[in-house]
Amino acid sequence: MGIPTKTFSLRKIFNLFLFVLFTAFAYVQLNDKDGVLWFSIYGVVALVHLYVVFKTLNRSILLLFMIGLAIYSAVHIPYFVDWIQVQNKSELFGEMVYEKPYLEGTREFLGLVIALVSIVYQWRQSKK
Repeated sequence: MGIPTKTFSLRKIFNLFLFVLFTAFAYVQLNDKDGVLWFSIYGVVALVHLYVVFKTLNRSILLLFMIGLAIYSAVHIPYFVDWIQVQNKSELFGEMVYEKPYLEGTREFLGLVIALVSIVYQWRQSKK
């Protein structure tokens, strides 16, 4: 019995890292008022990263995910613009203030953009 010659590539390790990261994102959403939605979004993204460790995912499916994430993130752009215009940017990292819906909207926008970028990464990798 020797040392296995087949090792995980750096790409597979990175995809496993992204799987763990998006799984954590999904988990922390469970206490949110719309947690099922956000758990589902981050959960699907996590599963994409896990899936590609073992098999190739059809580029059309990745494209559909990218379109969906882009459209849903576009809905949140007005919140992001509102946040850009306020003086105290650090509020974003504090608690939710119901009088300031742009805080939650900006957090959601940034989360969607991170998810979108990770799916774009998968789409670009699938060409290789």
